[in-house]
Amino acid sequence: MDARQLKYFLAVVDAGSVHRAAELLFVAQPSVSQAVRALERDLGSLLFHRTGRRLVLTAAGHALVAPAREVMHGLDLARATVEAVDGLLGGELAIASMPSQAVSPLTGLIAAFAAVHPLVRISVRAANTPADVRKMLTTGDAELGVVAASPVAAAQPGLRTLHLETQRFAVLGRDEAALPAGDPVRPADLAGAALIVGQQGTGMRGVADAVLREAPGSRFAVEVEHREAVLPLVLAGVGIAVVSDSWRVLAKSAGAAVRALECADSLAVSLESRQGRLSPAAAAFHDLVESG
Repeated sequence: MDARQLKYFLAVVDAGSVHRAAELLFVAQPSVSQAVRALERDLGSLLFHRTGRRLVLTAAGHALVAPAREVMHGLDLARATVEAVDGLLGGELAIASMPSQAVSPLTGLIAAFAAVHPLVRISVRAANTPADVRKMLTTGDAELGVVAASPVAAAQPGLRTLHLETQRFAVLGRDEAALPAGDPVRPADLAGAALIVGQQGTGMRGVADAVLREAPGSRFAVEVEHREAVLPLVLAGVGIAVVSDSWRVLAKSAGAAVRALECADSLAVSLESRQGRLSPAAAAFHDLVESG
């Protein structure tokens, strides 16, 4: 058993097929198949059930996934640690973030980190829900994750959490005339409003659902998964958006009207990472956030 075999095995697990794994690895398909078969011989167990072109993990395959990820993480960590002996003079840091929190507070945190470690390349990976962020942390696709969830949500086993801030909710309109008078705005004040909402499973959508229930005649005009389209849709006059406070500065700078929303809900924004040792770049980022 070697690192290449484990790498190819995990690529098949994540891609769902040998063909797709080979494409992602930029290698020939037979190379992936041979590596997986060699790994099965070394372990003395089948790792996949083969049904036509579909591959389904066996019990042995499921058991191997977590240790294999730990091995690959350890190799990446060893490489990054050696490269950082003379300081963080390069390397890459992958951070998974939900869209609204990528606007704020992540933008400010990256700016502060880049000012100290300008040669580290930061990759921000999109995740729509807390579960998406945590999956990336578990699979090793990201070392750090920015999550916004209910303050009463249960702690996630296997992850460590650093609280960043608490975000409330606001409503955005094309101009002042598009929003009710008064600040904060009550949900009932949005009666008859056309609402621009995000996808289900997010805090923003949950609050929008509550507004729909409390504002007679209101409706969902647009449901958009691409959250970066929310502000352009508001500015185009399509409707009013219910968003987290992270949008406030950006929306005002773009000329939109912003009001606080009278709402008991809030979002606890946290920086999450897997238990265990972080790469030098991830550890430096975490330490900067913690000390700030």
